[in-house]
Order: sequence, then structure tokens, then C-alpha cells
Amino acid sequence: MNNNPIGIFDSGVGGLTVWKTLLQEFKNESFVYFADSKNCPYGNKTNKEIIALSSFIIDFLIEQKCKLIVIACNTATAAAINTLREKYSIPIIGIEPAIKPASLLSNTGCVGVLATKGTVNGNHFKTTSEKFAKNTAVITQIGYGLVHQVENNLIDSEETKKLLIRYIQPMIDNKVDYIVLGCTHYPLLISEINKITKGKIHLLEPSQAIAKQTAKKLKEHCLIGENTSRKTTIYTSGSNFSVIETILSHLQVNKFEQIEVKRFL
Repeated sequence: MNNNPIGIFDSGVGGLTVWKTLLQEFKNESFVYFADSKNCPYGNKTNKEIIALSSFIIDFLIEQKCKLIVIACNTATAAAINTLREKYSIPIIGIEPAIKPASLLSNTGCVGVLATKGTVNGNHFKTTSEKFAKNTAVITQIGYGLVHQVENNLIDSEETKKLLIRYIQPMIDNKVDYIVLGCTHYPLLISEINKITKGKIHLLEPSQAIAKQTAKKLKEHCLIGENTSRKTTIYTSGSNFSVIETILSHLQVNKFEQIEVKRFL
């Protein structure tokens, strides 16, 4: 038994979509979440910059006595996870686009991937695609501007809708039956995406896979918690308190949960 919190971080608020699933799956665990909104997005940064930012955040989460780290960011995982696992002894869980299940489940033989530039250009994405999507046509689209829209509380704006139509319509035209959401910010856009696809295309996001891996690592390392009164502390390096409150409302987080939002200084 270990009642220390699970640490989660993302380049911004997108990883809260992962946290929401972990919150539901692990009823006796506390969490510390770090939104690096000051430095968001990570997609236009070098691997060296992302490794430095991720290391800084992990050091902070370890100071908060976190027992396990979840990198709820596709770009940070692609750029930094191997280096971070070599550097730290704490268990670190990463995230990757669901190319494999999309390819296996597809009936049309064509799937779409909406992801950040950092994820699409990462070696792991290329390796996974080559290994598991040999017989599948993959329509890959970088979601330029979408992270910015979410971080600035513009999820329902006309500009966001225009961007999504521009990115999703070619996938519809190519008859994809699955779209992989390769950024944790993108599940916050599912409602708008479903309007464009009329709900006829399956959307795959990674939170359940992360929850499964988290359960495995908690058991392997004897870190399972038994908190009778758990809590979540959300730190942000930016000034986006209103955005975080909106996201929590959007995610329909139960009000009885003890959640504290703090500015990281």
C-alpha cells in the first residue's frame, strides 16, 4: 500500500482528459496534475527543450511525493520518454496514438490520425505505423492551431469548427472508419468532430489504455493506494484558471471530488 499521489503532466490542460479516466478507475488514489500552459504548445519545440521541460516538471512532481508519473502528452512522450526513464527510477507511463487498434478494427482499410507535429514526426509513430498498419491506408493530419484553441477556451468557436472541418473532411472523403486522436487536447473536441462526421466515424483516444497500464504498474511496484479521502491538486504554469474551470465543467467531474487549483510559482 502506498497513499502518495499519482503525478500527471501535459503541455497544458489536455491531459485532464486522461486524469478524468484515472479518477474514475482508481477510486482510492490521489493525484497531482501539472499543466505547463506557459510553455504550450510543445509541438514546435526541439527534443532537447521538451526533455528539459519534462525533467523540470518530474522533479517538481517528485517533490510532491508522487509515486508514479503519467506523461499525458503525446509530444512529450515521443521526444523524451526514453531519456526520462533512463534518468529517473520512478515508474513513468507514456502515451502513443492508437494506430494498432484502429488498423485492426477498421473495416474500410483506411484510418485517420489527427495529431501534433511532434507526434507525427516522432520515430515511435513511424515505427508503430510501419509495424501495425502495413495493410491499412493512414490519412495523417497535423492539427495546426487546435491546441491553441483549447488552451484559450475557444473549443466552441467558429475558428475551431473551421479548422476541424478542414482537417476532418479529407478523412471523410477517403472513407476512414476510425480516427485516432493523437493529442490529449483533442478529446475535448469530440462533440464538434462528431457533428462533422455525423457520428459515423469511430474516435479512438488513449485514456483507457493509460488506465490499464497504470493499474499494471501500480501492482508491479506495490504502489496501490487506499486513500479514504483522496484529493487532486492541479498546478498550472500559466494564468489559465478560467480555462481549467471550464474544462472541469466540460468533463463533468463530480463536485464532491476535492480539487484544488494552484498557480505554479
